[in-house]
Amino acid sequence: MTVQKNLLSAQLFLELYKSVGWQAPCLEQVETALKHSVATFCAFDGDRAVGMARLLGDGGMSFYIKDFAVRPEYQGKGVGRLLMTSIEDYILSSLREGWAVSLELISAKGKEAFYEKCGFERRPCDWDGAGMFKMVRK
Repeated sequence: MTVQKNLLSAQLFLELYKSVGWQAPCLEQVETALKHSVATFCAFDGDRAVGMARLLGDGGMSFYIKDFAVRPEYQGKGVGRLLMTSIEDYILSSLREGWAVSLELISAKGKEAFYEKCGFERRPCDWDGAGMFKMVRK
């Protein structure tokens, strides 16, 4: 397995997005999202794309992992861990000495244990409230 940075095409994105059962947005919306991502990550098994993630953020204090998806037949085989390591290595390479940043995400239902193994904590916790989100449609 290998992870390639910033090579995720809209077509690969849609293929991987749909592979996990998510209802995909249109191609133009995906192209816009990819263009404005801080970085994208795509895991490959040989020539086959098997997982992906997008990184959003401000580069100074906060990053957000979005669209983290691994084909169902590759889940539990280290692909997610490889993607997460690549994301964290990327963030660490961009930080100045002494800086700490917040890395956040919203887990797919039932996948929380994977993220906990990667060092994330559930919200609410002792010091933070529940994660929140809102869909805005036109």
